[in-house]
Amino acid sequence: MSVRNVVIVGAGIGGLTTAAVLARAGLNVTLLEAHIYPGGCAGTFYHQGYRFDAGATLAGGFYPGGPMDLVARSAGIDHWPAHPSNPPMTVHLPDGAEVTRWTGPERWRERHRAFGPGSDSFWRWQEATADALWDLALRRPAWPPQTLREAGKLGGQGLSWLLADLRRVSPRLAADAIRPVVAHLRDAPERLRLFVDAQLLIAAQTTSRYANALYGASALDLPRRGVVHLEGGMGAIAETLADAVRQNGGDVRYRQEVTRIVVERGRPVAVETKRGDSFPADLVIANLPPWNIARLLGDDMPARLRRLPDQPGDGWGAFMVYAGVDSSVIAEGGALHRQVVVREPLGEGNSVFVSISPAGDSRRAPGGRRAVTISTHTELPPWWQLFEQDRPAYEARKQRYLNTILMVAEQALPGLRATADLVLPGTPVTFQRFTRRANGWVGGFPQTSLLRGWGPRLGPGLWMVGDSVFPGQSTAAVALGGLRVAGAILAEAGVDVSLVSKSSQPVLPSVQTNVLA
Repeated sequence: MSVRNVVIVGAGIGGLTTAAVLARAGLNVTLLEAHIYPGGCAGTFYHQGYRFDAGATLAGGFYPGGPMDLVARSAGIDHWPAHPSNPPMTVHLPDGAEVTRWTGPERWRERHRAFGPGSDSFWRWQEATADALWDLALRRPAWPPQTLREAGKLGGQGLSWLLADLRRVSPRLAADAIRPVVAHLRDAPERLRLFVDAQLLIAAQTTSRYANALYGASALDLPRRGVVHLEGGMGAIAETLADAVRQNGGDVRYRQEVTRIVVERGRPVAVETKRGDSFPADLVIANLPPWNIARLLGDDMPARLRRLPDQPGDGWGAFMVYAGVDSSVIAEGGALHRQVVVREPLGEGNSVFVSISPAGDSRRAPGGRRAVTISTHTELPPWWQLFEQDRPAYEARKQRYLNTILMVAEQALPGLRATADLVLPGTPVTFQRFTRRANGWVGGFPQTSLLRGWGPRLGPGLWMVGDSVFPGQSTAAVALGGLRVAGAILAEAGVDVSLVSKSSQPVLPSVQTNVLA
């Protein structure tokens, strides 16, 4: 069947990437977004003079030849509004130690200071494994393979990858495919184990005891992968991609909440919206979690979606705080991202992630002020039970979490509460209302196995992109997933994918990193 009309549901990073590449290849692309701006969980919203990053706050993969460079070349983008951020992050541990995550060679001195020279073996394993796994991810493998063609292509990609990378990767690579990160921490200092657990929670949605070793090594590498700050906030990635969709001939429509994917004879034929519009479709790509897609398909959902539980069994929600603070509480020259660990178990206010707008970005905050986004992992069921059954108890719980998180965040930003002129809390209920993600589920599946990520092909003419699809979380990983889906669709349509990316030069010459240092 020839593809004439492609409808993409959701203007997250995965959907936008796919839309921009397909539009550049000449397909008739319409992207529908319920909100008034693009980005979804990686969007930036405006409130009372501040621009807050809604969910995702750390942007990585901006280095020549890296994920966001590949996206730019494939989508026809000649410039990201990005500036290097080094150091990317500082982690505050319960014993009072502060560990800065540097991009360059100074990271080794910092690790020696924080964890001792005995930690070198762990970090050497982590970096060598991450280099190899990111190299594989940049080849956009069809993992898990869903057709014989994909299986054959994956075999070829895997062989060339092994020949290129196996010599510099631990011979325990095969064992790492089926064991957790903690296998490499058994003789490590307790401080290092706690540090790794905290970092994995925000990057892989689980801790070293459960995180797959290969995925975990890659997730721990994010601060080394070209971290930047974006002019105007994280939403600048989505805005740049949305502009590329239009420039490539595609159509981006906001305030178009999709209510149904119409299926006939096993294939999608149209997408309907809350405003009563219907868009014909030969192919539908949903930049949504599986639960949202199931609701849009109803009785026509494929078998895999029918097997979903009512809620993610081990997924997370987020409790968010958006605060406007005085610039005086921000140490000059410090990291713009801070993780504060209070105690175990992690999450639920015992560990929080703090992101701060840059001093020089006047679009983010009024003069002399800074926009701060704070988050902690939280389980979904308690919030929904209280919201539906005991609203006063729900509000009381929200206030307790707000007080706790502000108190914890002050370990990184003393004076935060005293100088805040705006404080907005948000629960998973709030997150569902504004992002439309079912149950307020965020971050994708915890990466406990290489098989946790779904394949993107849900059925004939129906695809999924986003953080549920391999390679999973982070804006860089989600963008790679979008490139993979676009490539697969174009290959099936007989389009030479290499002709779509016409630029042979990196578009990020000013964003240099030390990825392999």
